[in-house]
Amino acid sequence: MPESNPETHVIDYRAAEQLLAARDPRGAVKLLDSVIAAHPENTAARLLRARAFFAAAQLRPAELEFEIVLEREPDNAFAHFGLARTLQRAGRPHHAKRHFRLAAALDPKPEYVEAARFDDGSA
Repeated sequence: MPESNPETHVIDYRAAEQLLAARDPRGAVKLLDSVIAAHPENTAARLLRARAFFAAAQLRPAELEFEIVLEREPDNAFAHFGLARTLQRAGRPHHAKRHFRLAAALDPKPEYVEAARFDDGSA
């Protein structure tokens, strides 16, 4: 009987990374659905699925995935940045600004700092 195993999930995760890199976010989501169904606690898979949803312009599912990651890892700068970009794209710049600033505070990468606009005098 065909049974899902951890190796299959690792392979699916890696394949999903490749699909996302190849600009097939919907294909990536499909692979990640089975990984997350088997391992709902897998934050890396959820973060990758959030990125795939964002790339597929599925903003509400992306927002929910980023929020799940942040519930588990509130200090995840990349997740804050991803959530901020999602909120910005959804036309919610005020909510986005908070997460851009959190991302920059947690990890002062130039793109995070620039997005947070700490140099605009309102920090």
